[in-house]
Amino acid sequence: MRLAFLSDIHGNATALEAVLNELNQQEIDKIYILGDLCFRGPEPKRVLELIQGLNNAEVIKGNADEWLTDGFRDGDFPEEVKELLNEERNWTLQRLSEEDLTYLKNLPTELVLDELDSIIHAFHATPSSLYDVVNVDDTEAIENEIMQKDEADIYIYGHTHIPYVRSLHGKSVVNTGSVGLPFDGHPLASYLVVDVEEGRHRFHLNRVPYNREHVVELYRQSAYPNLKQLGTVIFYGVRP
Repeated sequence: MRLAFLSDIHGNATALEAVLNELNQQEIDKIYILGDLCFRGPEPKRVLELIQGLNNAEVIKGNADEWLTDGFRDGDFPEEVKELLNEERNWTLQRLSEEDLTYLKNLPTELVLDELDSIIHAFHATPSSLYDVVNVDDTEAIENEIMQKDEADIYIYGHTHIPYVRSLHGKSVVNTGSVGLPFDGHPLASYLVVDVEEGRHRFHLNRVPYNREHVVELYRQSAYPNLKQLGTVIFYGVRP
């Protein structure tokens, strides 16, 4: 079986299209999308249309999807940035329908793939939270927060926008990175392919070029409220 895992598209339909075009050239059996679909990008509606048009995909929820449907929680952001983020949220909501928001709200929060030779547990941030951040170098948090399902062989998540592969206790922990807003200094769209066969598995973290100038122009043409900051992320792949 060859499986693709994508996460953190963030309304960047151009990057998503580039990834899907590359996947179409491979023998992918199933696509799994691990949340943060629409918020903070110039084409939230088109991202949903692309995802809903896939006939071999399963989708789960991320924190940014919940921000759109339920609003920000107290303490999510410092007060000095909350006003701008509310402007971004309102901009996005104006481009989505009630049906779109219902779709986002009803997404599940985790996937357990147990019909393969290896059991895969996939989620957005951790199995118990859409928001908690677990980084590659925090071994204790990976053990306690990511590797909660003991029977799993592979744990896959997104959220941090920084891809990696680690082995711990004879198991594998993988972050897909971000399709739409990478934070690891590499601005190309990131996604993961997993080959599972006869108890063996192989991971391929892939980077895909796309027209970043076009995406920044879309932000500009649509009068997106936070063009300067997000344009920098698009061009340089750095954390905002």
